[in-house]
Amino acid sequence: MTSMAQTGAAGIAPAKALIDGFGRRITYLRISVTDRCDLRCRYCMPEAMAFSPRSEILSLEEIAAIADAFVARGVRRIRLTGGEPLVRRGVPDLARMIGRHLATGGLDELTLTTNGTNLARNAQALFDAGIRRVNVSLDSRDPATFRHITRRGEVEKVLDGIAAATAAGLGVKINMVALKGLNEDEIEPMLRWCAAEGHDLTLIETMPLGWIEEDRTDRYLPLTGVREAMAARFTLTPLIDRTGGPARYYRVEELGARIGFITPLTENFCAGCNRVRITAGGMLYLCLGQDARADLRGALRAGGPAALDALLDEAMTRKPEHHDFHIDRRGAAPAVARHMSVTGG
Repeated sequence: MTSMAQTGAAGIAPAKALIDGFGRRITYLRISVTDRCDLRCRYCMPEAMAFSPRSEILSLEEIAAIADAFVARGVRRIRLTGGEPLVRRGVPDLARMIGRHLATGGLDELTLTTNGTNLARNAQALFDAGIRRVNVSLDSRDPATFRHITRRGEVEKVLDGIAAATAAGLGVKINMVALKGLNEDEIEPMLRWCAAEGHDLTLIETMPLGWIEEDRTDRYLPLTGVREAMAARFTLTPLIDRTGGPARYYRVEELGARIGFITPLTENFCAGCNRVRITAGGMLYLCLGQDARADLRGALRAGGPAALDALLDEAMTRKPEHHDFHIDRRGAAPAVARHMSVTGG
């Protein structure tokens, strides 16, 4: 399988690329290593969240084998995510297993998304494993607001984790979910702080995934309006920079900063989708906002790499053209029943 992965190096096409029914080539894989999290963010999950039994979770070796299969089929970027990936033991070891494809040229980038609470003690190990960039979820730098949003978090731990990541040589991008009435007045201060610290900032619209106690319409803040307001205060220069995901980036000229906007509700970004996601239980989801899926764990355990490869071919024919996210009426059911922590952010 390693030799197949190496055929994707140096711009050479893999033996058989993953191309969906709409002609989109899949080059970006997000892997949830656990659905568990040490926070309970209000827009993400209920306070009494039920997590998967550990017996249903892929081993680290199985995750690495699945990653190998995707690299062999032309995936160039892999992101480790959760839940909160760093609550699972051995994630730096997993990063090392997958990261060997960086040395062969089979993989362009291996990254990680984290809430930052356990980043301080893992930052150096992640860098040593080949990761060079992390996304840190930080919706507020105010301790009281942060604790309210997360229900239990201490923002100082996250800030310490960000500092440790920077010291270890990791690039940091801050992910901030824009929440009306909670943190909208912190967007510009967050941007200025990121500019001063050398971090990128990405703003994200809340997504209707999974049941929560609150009505998401109360906190939905359309980012088109935020961007327009920001453009009235700063010079925003559109950038062609992409990190493989759906964000659209701008340079804030007066601050020398870069800001991204992820707008699944106000501006559909599906036309160029190059992404699929794997849950910690080995289920391949072909779209974040749809239920089309394939059981990779079952295929791997029953038939090994050959069965896994065949299932990937079949799954590509079922990747939806676009998501069905809507958040335009109070009391509406979420677009899909599963929470973001299950699929992976």
